[in-house]
Amino acid sequence: MSSRLQAILWVRPRLRILNQLLLPHRREYVEINNSRAGHHAIASMQTRGAPAIAIVAALSLAAELCGLEFSSAAAAQAHIRQQLAYLSTSRPTAVNLFDAVRRLNKVVDAAAADGADVCAAYVQAAEAMLAADIADNRAIGTHGARYIAETAGASSIKLLTHCNTGALATAGHGTALGIARTLHELNVLSHVYFTETRPYNQGARLTAFELLEEHIPSTLVCDSAVSALLQSDPGIQAIVVGADRVAANGDTANKIGTYQLAITAHHHNRLFIVAAPSTSIDLDMPSGKQIEIEQRDPSEILVQSGFTQSSVATGSLEPASVQVAPLETRAWNPSFDVTPAALISAIVTEKGVITKQPNSSEFDMKAALS
Repeated sequence: MSSRLQAILWVRPRLRILNQLLLPHRREYVEINNSRAGHHAIASMQTRGAPAIAIVAALSLAAELCGLEFSSAAAAQAHIRQQLAYLSTSRPTAVNLFDAVRRLNKVVDAAAADGADVCAAYVQAAEAMLAADIADNRAIGTHGARYIAETAGASSIKLLTHCNTGALATAGHGTALGIARTLHELNVLSHVYFTETRPYNQGARLTAFELLEEHIPSTLVCDSAVSALLQSDPGIQAIVVGADRVAANGDTANKIGTYQLAITAHHHNRLFIVAAPSTSIDLDMPSGKQIEIEQRDPSEILVQSGFTQSSVATGSLEPASVQVAPLETRAWNPSFDVTPAALISAIVTEKGVITKQPNSSEFDMKAALS
């Protein structure tokens, strides 16, 4: 079973993305014709999720190049390098974007016959990234599902997940939610609990949408209710999350709130699993202490935004904002936190399941990926 959702639609030279700011109430695709539109889509969170950010960035420039001509290979290379540098400023934490920029620059440097040759090489490389991401996610789902089933020793699995890590956050299937999808395909998933994921509510809006689309039994919980849920239901075997960046020692940057989930999983003796493609692993980053954490607008905490109930019922979708906190209130709004490797049971990539050596509190990601 493949996901019914496609957040990224690419038919050369046309790129369209599902506008996730309107989900779950309306499916509307946005045309992305150039790298400026791609940058805006990423920064405004019309598209989000570390794998999807990288793919949309790459393909937005591919769409742009399909309509350009260059007088020489050098001119094409200079333009592509400039635009890739610009796209890399859209979101600072997700390493997939920077990995994609590095790889695409290498492709461009190697293609030096003429301007058309450089552009063709770039477009083909960007398309290959799209195809590879879908295959990687399916592999993550297979490895993760097997690991959870074998480790939990149960024929009926309950999971909890955070944020949105499914088809909407990737080129397809998903990472952490992809594991849930695979378990569902195997008929061993009995239930998925998922957090609302304040302040942007990616869980309440997007994960809820995906799980309903796939007819996967699920329940939404408040971010602050997870400890009580684990205490009340010992049948929840694992918390599975995604990652925006994994350091060489396994420290993991992910959506804010992940760290506290790892703490409560450890306290309640449940598996805490990170699911991410190997492109999310930054071997040049020794530990999570060096990871740059994106700080977002405090208004995302102070104000609740959405659509009026009546407009959702009619489909007109009238946006509305409600001031929750006093106007003078200060707010701290990091988009991500860093979970120490010591709290992580396993890291699942498309290459397999990575665990720590006995008596070690850290992962050796370099050895695992070599």
